Amino acid sequence: MKRILFLFLLICITGAAQTTPTTPLKKDPYFNQSSAPKTKPGTTPEKIKLIHADSTNVRPELYEGNPFLKGNVEVHHQGSIFKGDEVVLYQKENFIKAKGNIDITNPDGTHLTSNEAEYDGNTRKAIAKGNVVLTDPKQTIKTETLYYDRNANTAYFNDGGVINVHQDNSVITTKIGTYYVNEQRIVFDSNYRIVNDEYITDGKNVNYLRGEGIAVFNGPTTVTNKKNPSNYVYTEQGRYLMNSKEVYLKKNSRIHYNGKILTGDDMYFNQITGFGKAIGNVKLDDPAENRYILGGYGEIYEKTDSAVITEKPYAIKVLKTDSVYIAAKKILAYQKLDSKTGQKKSYMRAFKQARMFKTNAQGRSDSLAYNETDGVMHFVGKPIFWAGERQVTGDTIRAYSTPDMQRIDSVRVIGDAFAISKVDSLNLKDEFNQVKGKIMTIYFQEGQLKEARVKGNAQAITYADNQDEKTKKVDRIGIAYSTCGEIITEFEEKKVQTITCNIGALTDLYPMSKVAKAKRFFPDFNWNTKDRLQRWRDIFLDTPNYPEKQYISDNTLYDAAQGIIKSKEDAEKAKEPKRVKKE
Repeated sequence: MKRILFLFLLICITGAAQTTPTTPLKKDPYFNQSSAPKTKPGTTPEKIKLIHADSTNVRPELYEGNPFLKGNVEVHHQGSIFKGDEVVLYQKENFIKAKGNIDITNPDGTHLTSNEAEYDGNTRKAIAKGNVVLTDPKQTIKTETLYYDRNANTAYFNDGGVINVHQDNSVITTKIGTYYVNEQRIVFDSNYRIVNDEYITDGKNVNYLRGEGIAVFNGPTTVTNKKNPSNYVYTEQGRYLMNSKEVYLKKNSRIHYNGKILTGDDMYFNQITGFGKAIGNVKLDDPAENRYILGGYGEIYEKTDSAVITEKPYAIKVLKTDSVYIAAKKILAYQKLDSKTGQKKSYMRAFKQARMFKTNAQGRSDSLAYNETDGVMHFVGKPIFWAGERQVTGDTIRAYSTPDMQRIDSVRVIGDAFAISKVDSLNLKDEFNQVKGKIMTIYFQEGQLKEARVKGNAQAITYADNQDEKTKKVDRIGIAYSTCGEIITEFEEKKVQTITCNIGALTDLYPMSKVAKAKRFFPDFNWNTKDRLQRWRDIFLDTPNYPEKQYISDNTLYDAAQGIIKSKEDAEKAKEPKRVKKE
């Protein structure tokens, strides 16, 4: 009885197994995507060949009756060798599914390992999953899912991957990447990061030509110096030569170095030498100095912390209430350590046709040197410096100001010094105080002229006035002529208060009635209003060539005195006896 029951159950189970439908093969849509097959049209695709398996099983109820292979399985297809622990070979579909220690070697030199894999012999496409590692002699790709197309010779992943490039010891991480095996090219279509020993590159789209060592940027990209993260390059279109560490920048690009920023239309930077250049709409920004330089062409030298700007360059230093504008044919900006203090100081030099404009001070010369840290400007080569209604000329002029350039503290003139100041800036009379000598120092207080010291063959022509303390009425006394070794002139409320003449002093005071117009000026007097800068855009001109200001001469007292003298001379002549010529 028990034996009959056992046979009945066995028959039922066997029958049920034979009638249970098997699960049909389901392929990933990736296998259905078209790519150019290497099989000629009309030719039957080559079948996947079983080379070895420790065991081969065929069960109708499993895998649609296809062979189920186990243990050291090895199959071949058109030069590729597939190995794994377990493989299902779908013979009709020319398709395999494998899992466990997957190892694939391709004739192109790539080698792939993973936990699972699927391969279609008709389309020559594969999908590898789980701890996927694709290697070739020069790089390794690691990801969780990899799509491999033998026709196009491409490998693609979209759920994150890490690429190790052995040649330059760089590591690339990204979410989406496509590797073109024949071209040795990798395209990243999402955020990526490239890290090597010295630099970190972050971006959104790059075409990495591994064989040539070139990365082509097609989106926002930053290349950062690992040792000094504040030094980096930004671009939205460009090329990076990874072997020579050269960057070519084409769109919305910036080079950040030593706290400065260089921008331009077309740029280049060498990370090894620290040399960079920019062409077109060049701007060198130095936020620490509140100053930027603009021009058509620029070069920077990161290691010496210097730069040169040409092609109509000009600099703008932004102050709290004003700005300083400087232009020349060429402008240099650099930093160096002060040998005495050890402090790093900023300097700027302008060569050929140097011009400077500030609301309350202007200057022009052949060249200009500016110590931005200490606030000192050197004007060299036919310099002229204006401040208010004052003009200074000489061989060399140095203007000393507060470091923020808000106000001028003093002006020093070396060689052939000549200072002119309008006696009264509110009128157009040709009355000018003048002082000249070998060396001159002019001191300002709160922006107002306070004192002038002149040494070496000092000479002065100054107007002397007297002011009634009650009525405040000003009466002209005359003009003083001073000649001595040193002249000290003190000013109060923009007017000459006292004149001190030292060392061989000689001062003469003459009333206006005795001073002719020509005697009121030194022979080399030149009140230059034609070349004076009146607006900031004048810095671009050799001369703004403004009409000369016309001043009025007040010769009333002198003319009256000369009239009296002439009348007396005429009267004396009339008294002289007249000689009558005898015929």
